Amino acid sequence: MTTEKSLYDALNYDLVKSPSDLIGSFEYLGHSHNSSGVKKNRSREDSDMTELHRSNKQLANNVDENESLEMYDDGLICSKFDSQTQTCSEAAGCKGGQSKGGPNRRGGLKKNKSTGNESIDLRGLLMQCAQAVSNFNHQTLNDLLLEIRQHSSPKGDGVERAAHYFANALEARIAGNGTALYAALNAKMVASIDMLKAFKIFVMACPFKHMSNILANRKIRNLVGSATTLHIIDFGIAYGCQWACLLHDLSQMPGGPPKLRITGIDFPQPGFRPDERVVKTGRRLTKYGERFGVPFEYNAIAQRWDTISLENLKIEKNELLVVNSMYRLHHVQDATETGYSPRDAVLNLIRKINPDMFIHGIVNGTYNSPFFVTRFKEAFFHIATMFDMFEAVIPKNDEERQLLEQQMFGREAMNIIACEGTERVERPEMYKHWQGRIVRAGFRQVRVNQEIVKHVKKVKQDYHEDFSVDEDGKWVLLGWKGRVVQGFSCWIPTQN
Repeated sequence: MTTEKSLYDALNYDLVKSPSDLIGSFEYLGHSHNSSGVKKNRSREDSDMTELHRSNKQLANNVDENESLEMYDDGLICSKFDSQTQTCSEAAGCKGGQSKGGPNRRGGLKKNKSTGNESIDLRGLLMQCAQAVSNFNHQTLNDLLLEIRQHSSPKGDGVERAAHYFANALEARIAGNGTALYAALNAKMVASIDMLKAFKIFVMACPFKHMSNILANRKIRNLVGSATTLHIIDFGIAYGCQWACLLHDLSQMPGGPPKLRITGIDFPQPGFRPDERVVKTGRRLTKYGERFGVPFEYNAIAQRWDTISLENLKIEKNELLVVNSMYRLHHVQDATETGYSPRDAVLNLIRKINPDMFIHGIVNGTYNSPFFVTRFKEAFFHIATMFDMFEAVIPKNDEERQLLEQQMFGREAMNIIACEGTERVERPEMYKHWQGRIVRAGFRQVRVNQEIVKHVKKVKQDYHEDFSVDEDGKWVLLGWKGRVVQGFSCWIPTQN
């Protein structure tokens, strides 16, 4: 039987305190911040919406704060992963080779399935559904959904799985219970060991998280120089996995490490202790600072990001200051009905911080449109690309794949399609749109060191050949089959 420790060993470069913490790591991939993740149960049910409210036996997963960290050492050392990278097929039982019926350059999937003389185009049917929703044509929508249900499944091929979750979201939108179902998906209890195995499958199949950590941490490490204090303000710290690796890197510096101060910022969690997760992240990282002999200080903030003030950040003189936000800023609301933009307010705050470097990772998508059909179309292109990626690299019947797709993409589709207003938190923009927004906030983009980019491209060689690492201007773009999925950039303030 697979042990939890062996699964941590397989991750090689990441750090978590307990198996449940890996659930939070999905947030680095650009997914919702509203999951509580306090207790998980052992349910292995399908993603059918009617089963979300079942009462199952719960599994407590909190780990004693005094637990020894030695058992997780193999999961911490990033350099070990860099030098001994396993291929997806070796580490996770994934299949290589080209995917059949994959997305076109825009990521759209098409499934032609013969039934007699018919050819079922699930993508086309879904687009017709979106148009029916826009026209309030419920009869047509119900007829189309019935046909989609006959040819879609959470256990089918990539397009059949994508169609299943988008059909769920369409039905929820028409029923008017999308917000409730999205909340239920966030609260659904899953055994921590199951989520750990699912996340292992993801990091072994997809290089995006590994590449992002390399890009950010090596950029910071190169920036440190002779600085005696490094202060990182992390918007969207979640469980802080990225910084455990940096702590280890800093401990190896000739002449000793600088003092590391981290201001961990995240959205408040539901319940009576909105700052519980971000505070526990600080305790965990403090232990690793002690473990590696790095002087460490932590400041936890859990509140709406646009309400944070400079005083909350406790900035000190003569410290190297880095602002980091990886794949989370698109969860901040864009312009409201009053014209106020919380997203721009956060960028303006970052400019007031006047950091030595602003490191920003983005989910590259255009499904933030107020027009439903446009949003539906672009969301399908994006999420279908991820399903196609899984279809190419992970066996169809893998149970962890099914859990991962439900918890990541099923939940995301529900939020994009069935939620509106402040309840819709999935609001990404294309990297070129982010570029204009950040420039307007008072920043100038700088190029990522070519040595770092070369290393990331070397890491890509150990994954499926259809993953890509490209550069456009000063952006580093991570993608699949020609579609840009994530973008990475570095910025410095313009002169006043």
